[in-house]
This record gives sequence, C-alpha cells and structure tokens, in this order.
Amino acid sequence: MVIHAAGKAHSIPKTKTEEEAFYQVNHQGTLHLLQGLEKLDQPPKQFIFISTVAVYGREEGENIDENHPLNGNSPYAKSKILAEAAIQDWCQNHSVNLVILRLPLIIGPNPPGNLGKIITAIQSGRYFKIKKNPARKSLVLAKDIAKLIPELRGKSGVFNLTDGHHPYFNEIEDAIAEGLSKTIQMEVPLGAVRWLARGGDIAQQLSIPFPLTSSRLLKMTQTLTFSDKKARKELNWIPNAAISCLQEGNFALDNENEFHAS
Repeated sequence: MVIHAAGKAHSIPKTKTEEEAFYQVNHQGTLHLLQGLEKLDQPPKQFIFISTVAVYGREEGENIDENHPLNGNSPYAKSKILAEAAIQDWCQNHSVNLVILRLPLIIGPNPPGNLGKIITAIQSGRYFKIKKNPARKSLVLAKDIAKLIPELRGKSGVFNLTDGHHPYFNEIEDAIAEGLSKTIQMEVPLGAVRWLARGGDIAQQLSIPFPLTSSRLLKMTQTLTFSDKKARKELNWIPNAAISCLQEGNFALDNENEFHAS
C-alpha cells in the first residue's frame, strides 16, 4: 500500500514563483512518485491519496458530495486536481486499487493554517468573535483518518470524509477556548469586522503582517459543508465528533507558538 500524503498547502502565493511551487510539489512531485513506482518489480496493490475538498472550488455551500465538478481555481486546488488525475490514470493503467480521500478542516495535534492561527490568538487573549456568525464548517479528526486508512485495502473510489456534525464557527471558537481554559472576551458585529478586513487587504499588499483579510473573513463567515454519505455506506466510516477534541484540549502547537495543550 502506498499512502501519498505529501504536499504543499496553507499559504497564499504572492508571486508567480510562489504559485509555481504548488505545482512543483503537488503535481510534479506526484509524477516523480509515480515514476519511482515504475521501477518496482511489481506495482503496489493499493494507492491512497490524501486530497482536499478545495478541488471543488466552493467558498460556500451545504452537503457538497463527490459528484460536484472540480472547479477549484487556486494554485493549491489546481495542483491537487492535476495530481488526482495523474494518479487515477496511473492506477488504471497498472490495475492498482485507488482511494482518494478529500478532506475538509482537519483537527489534530499541531494544526497548521488558519486553525493554528485561531488557537494562538485565543491563547494570547487577542482574539475576537464575530457576533452571531451563521457559518457552519465541516471538520474531521486526524486520528479517525489514520484509523480508516489500514482498512482501505481492496477498496477503490473517491470519498469525502467529515465527522458529520458541521458545527457553527462560533461553536468551534468556543470549543477551542474551552480546551485552553480561556474566555473570548470580545464579540464584534460583522460590519465592523469587514472594515477591519479591508485594512488587512491593504496591509497584505504592502507585505505588512495583519491577522485578518477579506479572503480569510469570507472563509470564517460562509457556510461550507460536505457530505460523507458515500464513505459511510461504502467504507463503514464511523467518525467521532471533532469538536470534542477541541473542547478537551487535545491539540498542541510547536514552540514557535509558545504553548502546548493536551
């Protein structure tokens, strides 16, 4: 079994060179892996590819399933779409069982990206909630994914994985605060936050670090959930509630982020 989980993510490219890095790692890197497998005496029996729901290219929507068109247009999404296609062709040509797992926000130790930034901000006391934020998000536990992978021998197909609960964003924030034994003191109306995000856009253009931009705000305030019915039916996928992991403080950030919780 080959488990391909290598990839570049969690950064916004500002130059053509930075954009190209996504293709070099996610697409070309995958082609290099497939070329390496060609040198084996016989191909693997099973290939597992860790992909992303970003391939759908949606900023909002509910219960998006695996039949949705692959409309992702970011360098990250496009590079993952190309990688998926290359692996599908190779596995078909070599009679290898292929499972592609498309994942939403992953909850586990040392989370990267926006989730890590939120945890750090809540821990530092510099975080504010958007008042009555209506957005819901799909989550999945890293440990549940890891538990599922050994059970995929002989399986084929493309599957979304979520925990099936799709909590409100405010619930996620409160769960993180509970896990850190912290209280989020500030709640700000959405209109005021939009003005702040516009200031962040200007700061970003000037290469000045700023915690909030319009693109990040959009991700925080629009509902985006995915259906895992196919995985439940075909893979016997029975996940745990990811938000309980946050409430229990079962995450940790590295020393650069100045704290651990476990």
